[in-house]
Amino acid sequence: MSSPHDMLDQPLPRAIFWIAVAFSSFQIWTAAYSPLSSQVIRGIHVGFVMLMIFTLYSGGRTGSWGKWLGWGLGILAFALGLYHWVYEADLTARAGQMTEADMVVGILTIVLVFEATRRMMGWALPIICGIFLLYGLFGQYLPGPFVHRGFGLDQIVSTLSFGVEGIYGTPTYVSSSYIYLFILFGAFLEQAGMITLFSDFAMGMVGHTRGGPAKVAVVSSGLMGTINGSGVANVVTTGQFTIPLMKRFGYSPAFAGGVEATSSMGGQIMPPVMGAVAFIMAETLNIAYIEVVKAAVIPAILYFATAFWTVHLEAGKRGLHGLAKEDCPAPWKAVRERWFLLLPLIGLVLLLFSGYTPLFSGTVGLGLTVVLIFGAAVIQGVGAHWLRYLFWLLLGVACAGFVQFGVSAFFVIVAVLGVLLVARTQGRHTLRLALDALAEGARNALSVAIACALVGVIIGIINLTGVAAEFGGQVIAIGENNLFFALFLTMVTCLVLGMGIPTIPNYIITSSLAAPILLKLGVPLIISHMFVFYFGIMADLTPPVALAAFAAAPIAREDGLKISIQALRVAAAGFVVPYMAVYSPALMLQGGSLLAVAYVTFKAVVAIGLWGAGITGYLKQRMNWAERVWVVAAAALLVAAVPMTDELGFAATALFLIWHLTRGRRPPQTLQEAA
Repeated sequence: MSSPHDMLDQPLPRAIFWIAVAFSSFQIWTAAYSPLSSQVIRGIHVGFVMLMIFTLYSGGRTGSWGKWLGWGLGILAFALGLYHWVYEADLTARAGQMTEADMVVGILTIVLVFEATRRMMGWALPIICGIFLLYGLFGQYLPGPFVHRGFGLDQIVSTLSFGVEGIYGTPTYVSSSYIYLFILFGAFLEQAGMITLFSDFAMGMVGHTRGGPAKVAVVSSGLMGTINGSGVANVVTTGQFTIPLMKRFGYSPAFAGGVEATSSMGGQIMPPVMGAVAFIMAETLNIAYIEVVKAAVIPAILYFATAFWTVHLEAGKRGLHGLAKEDCPAPWKAVRERWFLLLPLIGLVLLLFSGYTPLFSGTVGLGLTVVLIFGAAVIQGVGAHWLRYLFWLLLGVACAGFVQFGVSAFFVIVAVLGVLLVARTQGRHTLRLALDALAEGARNALSVAIACALVGVIIGIINLTGVAAEFGGQVIAIGENNLFFALFLTMVTCLVLGMGIPTIPNYIITSSLAAPILLKLGVPLIISHMFVFYFGIMADLTPPVALAAFAAAPIAREDGLKISIQALRVAAAGFVVPYMAVYSPALMLQGGSLLAVAYVTFKAVVAIGLWGAGITGYLKQRMNWAERVWVVAAAALLVAAVPMTDELGFAATALFLIWHLTRGRRPPQTLQEAA
């Protein structure tokens, strides 16, 4: 077992399965009661992550030797995590004074984190982090402005392995608390049948329209994004259904995979359960998570509108139709049958908007989900409606006890329901489902958690050496009088880094370097961070390391590189959204009246519509190159937000629509002619 993507749909080996269950149980316990210090929780969290990665992924070694080496490294890594618990008082008392044992533990931790990341994610991220590590060790010998004063090996090891700005820094803190809980939340909902609910609803709503199968992929992935912030996880769940469906109705394998990859990556910016970056951003900016949600909601809707619009135009261009109406499930029937699965999601949103922390909200949401799953299994088969109503009423009253007794109320309710389930044959299946959800949650968290740990190396070196300030000064010197140029450089940095590393380290690296620059140029911090976040997602679709595209490759039976190119086509119109947010902060609900928000949102919709038409070469009918250049220029005018550009943009749009809609229509082409 060596490929992370190949293993996503394979059962875990028995021993690793129980390690994963123990990992999830540890995370729930610490989230509910905070019995240990934050630093100890982070150490054990990273220890569990490396134990699972080393035992799951051979790193290219085959045979029993590779297996036993993996177990040896995994157990060693876990023991290193426990070191922070066993010697917590001594480490606190020494406060940076390194002993020989500390040095050995610290160096081994750094080496094993690098190796675990390589096994999980390939060479790109370890190489980039390794460059920063070498800079910290030997940067005093560099010529020019990036030279630093020099640091001893003990300082480097202390910062990276024992400080709060290295491997156990803010990203790992967020990974070990919020992120893991929300991944578990999504895993339980998926096991309970939320995928079926979202797929049936999407199929019923848009499956019969033009290009219906591709629209089903967009809508179902958008809905999945509300409970799951992982693009790759979304691909391998909804993609199993949507990609073959798109292929069957005439879309090429590359385009089908590209649509699913693009839609699934959007799950990272779709509230309420956004990707890991959103939680890291909230901690970095020291703001409430709900503020990040507010800033993301309109761009997230526009992202999925972009994908929906592009597949609609592509379907029109290729003459592709939807499914027969009678073959589509009734959307509201699906909601009526599984409405109760929406309750935890609604509860989560209400708690977040009421000002509760993501940690508390996620714990309560997870508790509600498990209670609903267990409760539905207990009452299954009971025919008397009054008895069913009474059961749910009493269960609801019991759950309300969390207001007085805290999350312990959920543990008691789950324990009682679990005892009732043991007595029923079908109930044991539900208990197994819960164990599977705990194990899947642990497996889904591995890539996020190990990336959070390794990018701590970059954060530690940046803070130790002060290189970010120097880099910022160089870029400001280039773009200090031109905000657009500074934004463009930031975007290029995101996209280039995204060719080798995933969203989380991309965001952390680029925001550390670019956000202070953009702040000096007048861009509010949350908008500059959202700008980096958004393009970090776009970068995840760029070759050669487009994780979502390569996850879709085995399902589509197509080359991952071709899928990533098509994914960029589908998402390309969305490139205008972050720029519009910078020039018009109302798009991210940062100031401005309701009218200002409505106006800039309308502008963004028009710009996306024009850009999508220009990229696909189709609106009401096929467009020639002159028309395509015209609409792209009109969209650019709407984005610019300087005097008269809006008026010119709307005028250019009106002229194009009059011309395009009144010129002679060509007969629609068949799929074979278009090909």
